[in-house]
Amino acid sequence: MPHDRARDTFPKWLEQRAHQHPDKIAMREKDLGIWQSWTWGQMAAAVRDLACGLAALGLRRGDKVAIIGDNRPPLYWAMMATQCLGGVPVPLYQDAGAEAMQCVLAHAETRFAVVEDQEQVDKLLAVQTACPHLERIIYSAPRGLRQYPAETLHALTQVQEDGRRWAAAQPTFLEEQIAQGHGPDLAIILYTSGTTGRPKGVMLSYDNILRTAHNAIEREKLRDDEEILAYLPMAWVGDHLLSYAQFFCAGFTVNCPESSTTVLQDLHEIGPTSFFAPPRLWENMLTSVMTRMEDASWPKRRLFHACLRLAQRVGARQLAGQPVGWWDRLRYALGHVCMYGPLKDNLGLGRIRLAYTAGEAIGPEIFTFYRALGINVKQLCQRLSPQGDSLSLTSGEAC
Repeated sequence: MPHDRARDTFPKWLEQRAHQHPDKIAMREKDLGIWQSWTWGQMAAAVRDLACGLAALGLRRGDKVAIIGDNRPPLYWAMMATQCLGGVPVPLYQDAGAEAMQCVLAHAETRFAVVEDQEQVDKLLAVQTACPHLERIIYSAPRGLRQYPAETLHALTQVQEDGRRWAAAQPTFLEEQIAQGHGPDLAIILYTSGTTGRPKGVMLSYDNILRTAHNAIEREKLRDDEEILAYLPMAWVGDHLLSYAQFFCAGFTVNCPESSTTVLQDLHEIGPTSFFAPPRLWENMLTSVMTRMEDASWPKRRLFHACLRLAQRVGARQLAGQPVGWWDRLRYALGHVCMYGPLKDNLGLGRIRLAYTAGEAIGPEIFTFYRALGINVKQLCQRLSPQGDSLSLTSGEAC
């Protein structure tokens, strides 16, 4: 599917979304147990302020900006603000040690870093002398940083405030910067995990990412009313495709969990329509279900296993569009009311329309269980076409 050449960068897509649907919810984040929301219009304003603030600090076209932290709206905005100015975001794994970060920061020659909290600030301050290009560190959460030296540290909220003054003095500045961006430009550098050696930077253009996102949107028929949960590392290409590229191209809503330990609880509260999880998470949810059933009373266990056997026989056939007898259809419908539906709701999968996994091969029993419940889990693979831009999705066996 050829993507829109008039919107060949993410900043141009943000402008389009904010213009067409300024009041539609774009992002949510759970903070202190409460979900907070931002519309496309509010997000565009936050990005504009941050981009102008970065420009006021000296960020120029081609500069590299490290992004470090959990999945947080301000960090996604920082990536977008960097791209608005023609800079290149470089997300780092938030659990990496200071030495591993130093390797990437020095190799990418990053001038700026936008981080989540004190933990990430401490890591960067520990290696700043070994990273001569690193000039500015901007933090989102100020807790614990009041007494830190202020020469290179800046609060994100203050950068945005400075950006508003910058924009007032130069009202056409940001629009001019966004207009200078084009599809072949470098959009982002994503570093490998470094498990088999030093991390290697993968340079991706807007054309590459947008074409892949559009192919997936067309194949999976993604809509603007999808709800997804963004909890995987921002430095991983999968999160960048699912929680960033497709987010702008399809216009759905991205939800950021409170922490990595509350993902399953937040999943239950949001009830996403599209969900990506590594094999381990699918396995953990299945193990949790089986463990609870072993602790249930004998009649409940017998009913559960009887319904599960029926679902394994009927559910997969229904998903595949194969004929199913009326008696089995009736019993499966009753099982959905009594067992499958409540179980999916309890797992937070009651609204799931698209489900993915990737990475290591997933066991066939995992596929069988979820497909029996009517959840068509697909193994996500990326296969390179001659142009290096195609995305292939298969279900059932691992790729």
